[in-house]
Amino acid sequence: MRGVAFLKGALAALLSAVVLCAHAEEIEVRNVQLLPVEEGFALNADFAFDFAPRLAEMVANGVPLYFLVEFELTRPRWWWFDEKAAAKRIQLRLSYHALSRHYRLSTGLLQQQFANLDEALHVLRRLRSWVVIERTSPLADANYEAALRMRLDTTQLPKPFQLSALTSRELTLESGWKRFVFRPATAPTPVEPRDPKEAESK
Repeated sequence: MRGVAFLKGALAALLSAVVLCAHAEEIEVRNVQLLPVEEGFALNADFAFDFAPRLAEMVANGVPLYFLVEFELTRPRWWWFDEKAAAKRIQLRLSYHALSRHYRLSTGLLQQQFANLDEALHVLRRLRSWVVIERTSPLADANYEAALRMRLDTTQLPKPFQLSALTSRELTLESGWKRFVFRPATAPTPVEPRDPKEAESK
């Protein structure tokens, strides 16, 4: 009987994990664009998601949240392994500064301040002009598979919250991979600056 009870408990835990995973994908990737720019190709995308009250409370209490946006570009090859043409990731840090009473959204050395959480989330949900393919990347005139996703990086949370994230839907915020076909066009050639004296002589 103990063996049966153990199996029932294990099955219940497994089903709970499956249900949790099924509801983990709460970010929807929308309006993805790859546009040619001087540096290569830049990505624009929107991310639709609800921000759980528990996450808002954590940020307000001084716990920063780290969001990862990942991009991959591969070229399918039936005769060999797929070619990975590009792979980029960007980390977005959402935090609250108690002294100034402002929310902050930062990536690298860039930082923006907002009067309230809604304004910060509005910018977090809109990714613009992110160069994901360098102009020097050797791309063939062929179809590529591009993929994009966003997720809350729970590994950056304090240890107690990392454990809670294993079982709590409120701390599991991510999208699946948004895949689409991309065929590269010629990136614009940068305009060389002209010497003013040379311009005057012509």
